[in-house]
Amino acid sequence: MAGLPRIADTHRLYIDGRWVEPDGGRYDDFSPATEQTIATAPDASNGQVGEAIAAARRAFDDGPWGKMTQQERAGCLDQLGDALLKYNDEFFALAQREWGCIANERAMQVDRAGQLSMRAAKLAARLADEPIAGVGPGKTLLRHQPHGVVSILTPWNFPHCLNVMKVTNALAAGNTVVLKPSPLTPLAGLALARIIDEHTDIPAGVVNVVTPSGLAAAKRLTTDPRIDMVSFTGSSVVGCDVMSAAGKAMKRILLECGGKSASIVLEDTEVTDEMLQRLLFDCCSLHAGQACILHSRLLLPDSMHDDVVDRLVELARGVKVGDPTDPDVQMGPLISGEQRDRVAGHVARALEEGAKLMTGGGPPAELEVGFYYEPTILTEVGPDSAIAQEEVFGPVLSVLRYRGDDDAVAIANNSRYGLSGAVWGADVDRAVAVARRVRTGQIAVNGRGPGDAPFGGFKLSGFGREGGGIGGLHQYMEPMAIGIP
Repeated sequence: MAGLPRIADTHRLYIDGRWVEPDGGRYDDFSPATEQTIATAPDASNGQVGEAIAAARRAFDDGPWGKMTQQERAGCLDQLGDALLKYNDEFFALAQREWGCIANERAMQVDRAGQLSMRAAKLAARLADEPIAGVGPGKTLLRHQPHGVVSILTPWNFPHCLNVMKVTNALAAGNTVVLKPSPLTPLAGLALARIIDEHTDIPAGVVNVVTPSGLAAAKRLTTDPRIDMVSFTGSSVVGCDVMSAAGKAMKRILLECGGKSASIVLEDTEVTDEMLQRLLFDCCSLHAGQACILHSRLLLPDSMHDDVVDRLVELARGVKVGDPTDPDVQMGPLISGEQRDRVAGHVARALEEGAKLMTGGGPPAELEVGFYYEPTILTEVGPDSAIAQEEVFGPVLSVLRYRGDDDAVAIANNSRYGLSGAVWGADVDRAVAVARRVRTGQIAVNGRGPGDAPFGGFKLSGFGREGGGIGGLHQYMEPMAIGIP
């Protein structure tokens, strides 16, 4: 554990307000930048996952959490937000070591977590019964009730903010939770538990954090009858498995899964250097390409294809890849050697299918240690090819040609996914018209992404919406109608 911040000096599971030794032994937690073990994480047994579920069940059915007012619960979430802001530096130090977060990603990866908790607190205080106008005497009230026990399964790419967002939204709605972080980033979840334990008045059992490495223990969080809802972020393949397992008991589910989003550049666009930097970041280099919202397909008209590609290639070759603790580094490592091999396999297959490698295509020669991969740009990509259809989750940008707006929309919609996307154009009305036709959960026009809006996707990109004000909180609640004479 040498070199880790104090908040990550956690060797045990967090169950029912207590730190518990793991029955399943321990497993190594590796730094993607050094390939060295930074900690041994507690491996929860199937039985201990069951104990965490039982604690959350008791806390919801019989504990003080359900008897607290909305304002009291909001106060606990404000406490959490204050503490998270106070420990931002420590969480960033952990992020650098455990999942390769670099300096220019700190704001989105770490600093906003405290704000997310405070935002959930404000929403909790706003919850109220809503009168519904109807025909006839009497009145109807629409009430939203918490689901009960929510299991939360989070990925390794943005673990801290996703842990905080999902936990605080579930708590704001009045639920209790069992959080299972990815085995690749277990310390992120355990550090959050430590902050909750030491700095908030959230009662015991309301939040439980377990870090099993095995599939059986993880699957229990989707099948145990004491679980009322499953909130999952991760790959579409696993999301489908979660949906299938939870569906057998008709559990409520919230899934945010993969993406293969398209960025459409219309031919009237003035392609500035600033825009190119934005394209490279949003399409390729953000967290080494490990983000479901990346616009990993770039659609260009023939008239500007070669110029834009040449300029992007020059920018990509200038990206400084390396140690996340170096403040000048512009892109860090992939999460694991397995993930790097997977990315390399996608690129190799693309070349076999006729794509042209313009830059990148392998680990940087000067970096012998760490799971690094160069920013990679492929051209001559066919819209039906594997590289254009499958989520790579690495710094790989596929460039596709199109002819006319209808063709661009058809290519953008030729995907099993529908999570994000972008349209660029000098005529904003035209760009918005094109954006309206793309079947995706959120889309940016000229770099302006949606603000405080519901987040989620079409098709294999997920089910349900997170965030976006009170409606996002209602995802963690059941509507109940009350007729009053």
